[in-house]
Amino acid sequence: MKYQAVIFDFDYTLGDSTDGIVESANYGLRATGHKEALREEIRKTIGLSLKETYVALTGDVSEEKAALFDKCFKEKADQVMVASSQLYPGVLETLRSLKEQGVRTGIVTTKFHYRIDAILEKCHGTAYIDSVVGGEDVKTPKPDPEGVLSLLGSWGLRKDEALYVGDSIVDAKTAQAAGVDFAGVTTGTTGREELGRYPCVGIYGSLGEWKASFL
Repeated sequence: MKYQAVIFDFDYTLGDSTDGIVESANYGLRATGHKEALREEIRKTIGLSLKETYVALTGDVSEEKAALFDKCFKEKADQVMVASSQLYPGVLETLRSLKEQGVRTGIVTTKFHYRIDAILEKCHGTAYIDSVVGGEDVKTPKPDPEGVLSLLGSWGLRKDEALYVGDSIVDAKTAQAAGVDFAGVTTGTTGREELGRYPCVGIYGSLGEWKASFL
């Protein structure tokens, strides 16, 4: 393993929160006077900030409406997100293998830090993640590199010592902006061809496939 640290996205990389996200997004859409969106439409926004999600789903650029959507999404998410979230099969084994090799592990996500902590605790993954940077921990969300760079700084690592693993164009752009290597997984809504347009060390069908190549 050439890397001293592996940083992961969460949604569609380590786990699936689709049901909670769909319920929360549609709650926010109803509150802002819009009709509910289709599940697949919402899935394609996963990984965006809530403001970007609102614009993508409605085409409305109203700051006031986006703020209301953000507020209502979070209200519903506090009720349903943790219960509806699961880690993908094999994720705990992959994280355990990294820890056994002395590799640092982190998560950089637009999800709230406290929500990731709760999901990890529920799924018995807390011991395998060293650090989490959530949406409320940064001034600017991904693809801004702030979250990745803050982890590297706290760990005292160089950029060439870390790998970022994610499922979306946002993740690929985040790694590129941070100057770290990127590995893509196609467990989200972004295909191999789209991910391949960005610098990457490989594109894999799942985290398990990535593990077989790297560990």
